[in-house]
Amino acid sequence: MSIKRYGTGQTGAGGKPLPFARAVEANGWLHVSGQVAMEDGEIIDGGIVAQTHKAIGNLIAILHEAGYDVEHVVRVGVWLDDPRDFWSFNKIYQDYFGAHPPARACVESSMMVDCKVEIDCVAYKTPEA
Repeated sequence: MSIKRYGTGQTGAGGKPLPFARAVEANGWLHVSGQVAMEDGEIIDGGIVAQTHKAIGNLIAILHEAGYDVEHVVRVGVWLDDPRDFWSFNKIYQDYFGAHPPARACVESSMMVDCKVEIDCVAYKTPEA
């Protein structure tokens, strides 16, 4: 089995190196690390709506880079900073995943960076022979 890592050596807020891969692919499975509303190493301004679009956009960009798409996503993990944002988040989430709903867990959590939402996923597609 081969393992391929995407996005190692990236930097985060304040130019600090991130000690993890943005995604790791093994035997058809792609595990995408938690994505926040980060652009150019900084969290974007805006509330839950803007940050949800950006976090999901970042997640989808990584999927595409690895040759996957939303229909390949089998599980999503969501962390919300404020449970009152759940319905606003859910409406946007449905726009991206409504046609191909994966399994999902959504919890309230304090964040390690100053953001409203973090999203990770696991995707699968049959490995090419």
